[in-house]
Amino acid sequence: MAFITALEILDAANTKPLYNIKVIMDFQEEMGSPHLPATVASQSDLFAADMLFVMDGTRHLSNLPTLTYGARGIATAKLKVFGAHYPLHSGQYGNFAPNPVFQAAKLISGLKDDTGRVTIPGFYDGITITKKEKALLQKVPENLDSIRKRLGIAVQDQVGVNYQESLQYPSLNIRGLRSGWVGDKVRTIIPSEVLTEIDMRLVPESDGRRLMELLKTYIKENGYHLVDSIPSDKERAIYPKLASFTYKIGSKPFRTPMDSPIGNFLNKALHKVFGNNIVNMRTTGGSQPMAPFINTLNVPAVSIRIPNPDNNIHSPNENIRLGNFLEGIITCLAILDEPIPK
Repeated sequence: MAFITALEILDAANTKPLYNIKVIMDFQEEMGSPHLPATVASQSDLFAADMLFVMDGTRHLSNLPTLTYGARGIATAKLKVFGAHYPLHSGQYGNFAPNPVFQAAKLISGLKDDTGRVTIPGFYDGITITKKEKALLQKVPENLDSIRKRLGIAVQDQVGVNYQESLQYPSLNIRGLRSGWVGDKVRTIIPSEVLTEIDMRLVPESDGRRLMELLKTYIKENGYHLVDSIPSDKERAIYPKLASFTYKIGSKPFRTPMDSPIGNFLNKALHKVFGNNIVNMRTTGGSQPMAPFINTLNVPAVSIRIPNPDNNIHSPNENIRLGNFLEGIITCLAILDEPIPK
């Protein structure tokens, strides 16, 4: 809406942008944009462009105008650990029928060590950060004590030496668990199964399929026999540990060099209205479906961040501050008023 409002303001002033614009609205972004790669490949002439500006994602924690030059990809998985055929009374069968919650808890707790690093061998392979890249990451105005206080945590995971560096690695997250009943529906049963929902955030150096296959190997090496859906009576009689595991690859990661012409262009445009109060981030933690444009069309992409960092993204009471919305309009006007260097 900030972008559309900026266009309306220019139109009311009888001012045309200094370059041609193609607008893409992706209404399946939260589904992983399943149709976008094939569409871009089949309609490459229609999508042809010199630069791609992404209007998505929150600003840096400082809430200063922010540009991000990449995004992590995403892969998701469902792990289901099976117990008995059906929920059992905990009094009648406690001490006899194994509870799959304990099995699942032991399995997933082993995925990370006490420092928060993923324990799967090879998970971080191929990732190096040069001195130049570290220097760019350290330019982002952050304070670890302030971030911890804001999040309400005593210590952070030790994947990177700071917040920006942690975003340069793939992550593994347990995004949901389901088993039995809780709250006013709680009952004294031994659950029959445990569903664990997993997501991985990917970086250009990591392949989602390879990481998911590593996770699958980890599950097998922990003694689980994997079934396609529901275990048969024969499988239940043979294997003490039964589970199903499926995964899906979503958006691919991308990264545009921070010192590229598109970065220089955007910084020059924003400098007109915000001075030096601009944050340049190498990547964002979230995922964006930009890889088809970069890989197929060879178009550099940068994300122009507008919403406030405390906007509760994907959570209840998701919001945008009016000041951010107004500065977003100013941001778009500044970019639309900047000539592209030849």
